[in-house]
Amino acid sequence: MTRILVGGCVLLSTAAWGGGIPATQLDAMTVVGQPAPRPATSAAQGVVTDVQLQSRPVARTAELLEFVPGMVATQHSGEGKANQYFLRGFNLDHGTDFATWLDGMPVNLRSHGHGQGYTDLNFLIPEMVETLVYRKGPYAAEVGDFSAAGSAHFALRQNLEAPQTTLTLGENGYRRGLLAAAPQLGAGRLLLAGDVTRYEGPWVLDQDLSALKLLGRYSQGQADQGYTLTVMAYDNEWTATDQIPQRAVASGAIDRLGFIDPTVGGDSHRYSVSFNSHTHLARGHWGLSAYAIDYALQLYSNFTYFLEDPEDGDQFEQLDERRVYGLAAHRNLPLNAERRLELDYGLQLRHDAIGDVGLFRTRARQRLGTVRRDQVDESTAGLWSELRYAPAPRWRLTAGLRVDAYRFDVDARRPENSGSADDLIVSPKLGARFQATPALSLYANLGRGFHSNDARGTVIATDPADPDGPGVSPVEPLVAADAVDLGAVLRLGSTAQLSMTAWALELDSELVYVGDGGATEAADASRRRGLEFSAYLTPWPALIVDLDYAYSHARFDIDAAADRIPNAVERVASLGLTLTGTRGWSGGLRLRHLGPAPLIEDNSTRSDSTTVLNLRVDYAASESLQLSLSAFNLLDSEDNDITYFYASRLPGEPEAGVEDTHFHPVEPRQLRASLSWSWR
Repeated sequence: MTRILVGGCVLLSTAAWGGGIPATQLDAMTVVGQPAPRPATSAAQGVVTDVQLQSRPVARTAELLEFVPGMVATQHSGEGKANQYFLRGFNLDHGTDFATWLDGMPVNLRSHGHGQGYTDLNFLIPEMVETLVYRKGPYAAEVGDFSAAGSAHFALRQNLEAPQTTLTLGENGYRRGLLAAAPQLGAGRLLLAGDVTRYEGPWVLDQDLSALKLLGRYSQGQADQGYTLTVMAYDNEWTATDQIPQRAVASGAIDRLGFIDPTVGGDSHRYSVSFNSHTHLARGHWGLSAYAIDYALQLYSNFTYFLEDPEDGDQFEQLDERRVYGLAAHRNLPLNAERRLELDYGLQLRHDAIGDVGLFRTRARQRLGTVRRDQVDESTAGLWSELRYAPAPRWRLTAGLRVDAYRFDVDARRPENSGSADDLIVSPKLGARFQATPALSLYANLGRGFHSNDARGTVIATDPADPDGPGVSPVEPLVAADAVDLGAVLRLGSTAQLSMTAWALELDSELVYVGDGGATEAADASRRRGLEFSAYLTPWPALIVDLDYAYSHARFDIDAAADRIPNAVERVASLGLTLTGTRGWSGGLRLRHLGPAPLIEDNSTRSDSTTVLNLRVDYAASESLQLSLSAFNLLDSEDNDITYFYASRLPGEPEAGVEDTHFHPVEPRQLRASLSWSWR
């Protein structure tokens, strides 16, 4: 029986239910997007294995999330900042509406200094990730906050075949060293890994990135009977170019890879300790996870240059220092001997002790004044249950219910913005699977997800950026998202898998905390719908072909022409070729296309599409020695990673500024070569 531990939960293989597709067939289909080991409840979920994770060319750690079909990770600043994500018609910003977990630890940060749900994956060592389980849509009862568009769970390795070291050198000053080993220690195994990265980047202004990542993990037992204790550390500092105005490039004032403010950038750290325990019982199993995280970020940005302050400029600092504590328990209980009726239920507790979160006006990273500064305590409790029932051999029904309670306490520098708030949300989930033929599975899902809003917005009374202006109304603490999916998966033997999903989602409000201004702004309710298609083919054993296409239609729920949602990408497509183990050669070729999007509500200004091709070639010279060559942006595309439209002001321009397109370019073509040695 196949099991994968995810956040203290053990996912069961399809074979465990009887009447489903045999687990052996699923195991043979080792392609991205294969159904999760627990019986799939939708056509838009899957498991990515370590073989697939290591075969794709990845320039940034966050690009691991691009294994989720239809998801794109981009960057508009330095490599130390969290990436920007797009999925299902959402500009997810840095993580809002997509929940990400690592071995039971949440990655999304609530009430963050830069943006709600801030998801910085830069602390991960990609080679130490073993599996990625993803679900699109809010249909998993065990996932609560930030779940409207979907969720992803990363699981780290517990073992290595042999100690290994990797040295990578690349253009533009890229240097990386990785050392990892997993010796036996007593009755268990100790996994140790260290990653040091230096990167200047292709920019006119060197980004001087310096990152250190450390991992220590002790484990005993197996996935369904044992425990792990994990310690992680991450430190990073960098200089950034941020997005730049199109007019400055067009006039020749700056290069396309140039900058306006040479002193933006930041530094960040994340230290954590986590524990996972899982026990197989005579009837079912249970799991327990606990974690503690120490996190900090100082981020310096300047998007409008001299619009607000013609003398000192508009640079600002965002500060976030916090500790996060959490506990989760989960129980799986078969209710009959054939496991045709099965119950899962669990409890999740989390507390964010945000000791200092602030926004400051700065010049060359020196503080000139405080816009706002707060201490925040945010506590949550979530109860969930999921009942799975097989009334007939071809039917699988799922009913879930989740209840989340939130408590916000804000101690603001301005007393009028201090206070407390409480909220509770109930999230029902329903799903059905019908095995129409041995090869064709049909799915239907209906469910509610939600995202929390920044705690400061729930008690706000005065705009910190305009304290003498009119008062500000607080926002709803929790925003519901109701969604429906209809999908089909067709499996043609062991050589092909096709899936299609039609989905729709309604979000009660596009409420977001705008960290750049230190206030919460409320947008209208929104509606999204779309179609997704995926194909995974193995025309011969050594070759895997994967193709994804996603179309999204996103609108504000208003009766007006200006109903477009800025940066809601309409089309995403990708094509991948993976070669495995042919006379020592392996590798992957990946084409990613990010379609155009409206940049303002009336759709009068739109972004251009972006297409990038990446290549990775590996050669195993012996059992111990492997050589790799990666080419990122192989065709040297001059497209943009991300584009915005807003007003900014350069020296000599009108006081009101100039409305213009601002962009961050795709990095030019660059090569990286790696040498990996393992002691066998």
